[in-house]
Amino acid sequence: MNLTLEQIQPHIEHGVTQALAEDIGSGDITAQLIPADKTSHARIISRDNAVIAGCAWVNEVFKQLDSTVEIIWHVNDGQQVQANDTLFELKGSSRSLLTGERTALNFLQTLSAVATKCSHYSQQVKHTNVKLLDTRKTLPGMRYALKYAVTQGGCHNHRIGLFDAFLIKENHINACGSIAQAIAQAKVIAPNKPIEVEVESFDELNQALDAGADIIMLDNFSIEETKQAVEHAKGKAKLEASGGITDETLVSIAETGVDFISIGTLTKDVKAVDLSMRMV
Repeated sequence: MNLTLEQIQPHIEHGVTQALAEDIGSGDITAQLIPADKTSHARIISRDNAVIAGCAWVNEVFKQLDSTVEIIWHVNDGQQVQANDTLFELKGSSRSLLTGERTALNFLQTLSAVATKCSHYSQQVKHTNVKLLDTRKTLPGMRYALKYAVTQGGCHNHRIGLFDAFLIKENHINACGSIAQAIAQAKVIAPNKPIEVEVESFDELNQALDAGADIIMLDNFSIEETKQAVEHAKGKAKLEASGGITDETLVSIAETGVDFISIGTLTKDVKAVDLSMRMV
């Protein structure tokens, strides 16, 4: 299930509160150089081609900092922009605009970076039925924000955390005794939660199928092995490819017929979009 803004609003509010607190601390002493009654009009532009994500975080920054600041948006989340496009404008207290600038742009540049990367990957496989999934490889404290940004680039959310689905990996299997024992115990603990098992061989694939896994993650299977696994597991379980996914291998893996491809780089290896605020 993909995250929506409505679902994560409490996380947006909490994240912005923490971000403002760490930046402002006891007060913005530089902003105090400006007369309290001075107002300004600012324009925020992108210096890069990008897909935008994070508008709600910008709104929340100025809502918490100074609700009298007017925000005029020229773009929406999920929208492609070009270098030098104006994203939004700000009108209000000069102090407030300058105090909130960095926190607002930090959220927007980071989340837009994720959306941009996800768009790049999703466009490459749009001719297939595969869903590209994120992972738990996110910045601490930014899980919900980054996973929301993934959806704005055309990709999808894997499990949110350790609580909403089982993902049984090698160490879990070793500790439980076998794939069958791990899956049996999972069905007792939380019978309504999806059960996914990571496998490294066809023998383990068969064990997971026999034990009734809902999803099976093929860890570093070759293209040919993945094709064989898709044919073998057809109708018995969903298959997810994972491990070493790159620009060079993505399309070939998607064309094998797997249901999902999980890619950690969607959220952990991104370059922030270059944004700039200019006073009009």
